[in-house]
Amino acid sequence: MFKPLPMKQVVIQLLADDLPRAALTLAELGVFSPSSQEAFTEPFPDVPGSHYRELYHQACSRLQKIETHIRLAPVLPVIPTWVVSEAELATSNDWLGEVWERCSSFEEHFRRLTDEEQTLNQLEQTLENFTSLNIDLSLLHGDRLFLDLHIGMLPSVNVPKLREAITLADYLLFSYMENSNHTHVIILGPKGEREQELLSVLDTAGFHALEIPPELDNQPQKVSADLLQRRRELAEEKTERLLAMQACGDELRTQLEQARQLLIMAKPYVALEDAARNRGNLGIITGWIPERELPRVATALTKSLDNPFHITAHTPSRSHHHEVPTYLPVNWLTRAFSTLVKQYGVPRYGEINPTLIFALSFIAMFGMMFGDVGHGAVIITTAWLGRKRLKSFTPFAVCAGLSASLFGLLYGSLFGYEHLFHAIWIAPLSDPLYMLSMALYWGIGFMVIISLLYIHNRLVSGEVTHALFDTNGVVSISLYLSVLAGLYRLYQTGHFGLLPAAISILMLVLLFAFKLIETHAAPGERMLVATIETFETLTGYISNTLSFLRVAAFSLNHVALAIAVFTLADMLGGTGHWLMVVAGNLFILILEGAIVTIQALRLEYYEGFSRFYSGDGEEFKPLTLAVGRAK
Repeated sequence: MFKPLPMKQVVIQLLADDLPRAALTLAELGVFSPSSQEAFTEPFPDVPGSHYRELYHQACSRLQKIETHIRLAPVLPVIPTWVVSEAELATSNDWLGEVWERCSSFEEHFRRLTDEEQTLNQLEQTLENFTSLNIDLSLLHGDRLFLDLHIGMLPSVNVPKLREAITLADYLLFSYMENSNHTHVIILGPKGEREQELLSVLDTAGFHALEIPPELDNQPQKVSADLLQRRRELAEEKTERLLAMQACGDELRTQLEQARQLLIMAKPYVALEDAARNRGNLGIITGWIPERELPRVATALTKSLDNPFHITAHTPSRSHHHEVPTYLPVNWLTRAFSTLVKQYGVPRYGEINPTLIFALSFIAMFGMMFGDVGHGAVIITTAWLGRKRLKSFTPFAVCAGLSASLFGLLYGSLFGYEHLFHAIWIAPLSDPLYMLSMALYWGIGFMVIISLLYIHNRLVSGEVTHALFDTNGVVSISLYLSVLAGLYRLYQTGHFGLLPAAISILMLVLLFAFKLIETHAAPGERMLVATIETFETLTGYISNTLSFLRVAAFSLNHVALAIAVFTLADMLGGTGHWLMVVAGNLFILILEGAIVTIQALRLEYYEGFSRFYSGDGEEFKPLTLAVGRAK
């Protein structure tokens, strides 16, 4: 639980013809992660199945495109499994190609209908500009030999001035429709030298020309009726094509689901990629298996393979830990916490698995900051009712609600009421300094545990020097604790103490010396960098510890918000009182609940994870029976 599962680097030697069956068996077990090894590139120079992979990827691509048109049933486990031959895969790929051609013809037809529908929309919008004209619009198309014609719209306030201006040039202006402070007009006049002058005047007046598409070649009422009839025909044609597509789906759905199952069976062999190699009839598969799963893998391969095989398992050396995938076992309770841990990064192989530590500390801090029996109960109820949406995060929300309810009992708070029952521990506002000191102690304990985890991780990686002298190493944590001890003694007695002072000075000197040796630069620059980094280490511990004061601050803030809600409620009285209480509690639940969650995650990520593991490990990704492209 606290460490990734021990892994073995395995080499499975077998006949090349048995590679697909072995891959399928390993995928059924779900405990083998393929990984190529350079040491076997020369002895086994060939990577089998290149054409098989091409067929698989093409078939998957076609199936994915087909599924945008034909909905398939959810994938179900297939028992028994079978090995898909290259001939079967090729046949299925060709058939999927034929199905895709049928689907693409439907898609092309729908695209054409959609384009026609958009054209109709544009024509109808254009026709709106001419609905008041009771003339054949075809008469307004094109240029005239002796007549200069302009159709358009301009701001209504400019119409009188424009009418006066163009009258001087022997032009006429007719308005036929007004809307939204704009007037639709027709301007007529003789062709001649004044056309350019007219264009300048129209531009000054804010005239916007309206083009008449050639499709509008009749009176507006008649054109509108024609467009409406065409829209009906399009709708009928679209309905016919949809019914035809549904019929096609009903006809092919079973075969498509069978093709999908075939691709699921083919994927493991494809996913091996260059982890499977061969020389002639002899083949190998290389990768990683959890040590505890080796007997089960050997037993399963013995049952599934007709020919002999041999498994060689090696324990990775410490220098090769960076190549080993990290297998973090999870269950229904820890899955959500593991997901949040991975958002920061995957621990390296051999490092402490932070999932359980993260789960316990996060739940505890959430309850400390959001302690209320009623609010916790609401979180639990909401999480349970929304479990279908929350899925694996349901236990996460339920645990947070339980923690809030537990600390609500300790604080004596129920929906903000603190007089309904006595606090088992303390009401936060009764002694704010005590709450702050408790948060400080929590932060100190958290920092010590995190530093111990860092020391462990560095020792596991063989970095003894860093475990002793680095920022979070033995020397640093000793400096931190000695300074804390001296400050506590100073607070109690007025004296820092000889022993804490001696230890602090010694640790400072050792830390400074390490930084001095580790820094590669000119002597003056080295001294400056070492001094700054030593000072930064000490202040970093102090600032990170003080960050945990927010745990107490939010517990006090939770109570203060409840007091504010009740103060407002008391000002209203009657029904308004209870409405304000309910609304105020909802406000606290939603807003402060979200803020507290973010703050708890911040403390975990920045004061915790950033100190003891890098998060640059490689996650264990086993072969599985699942549809999709092999990576």
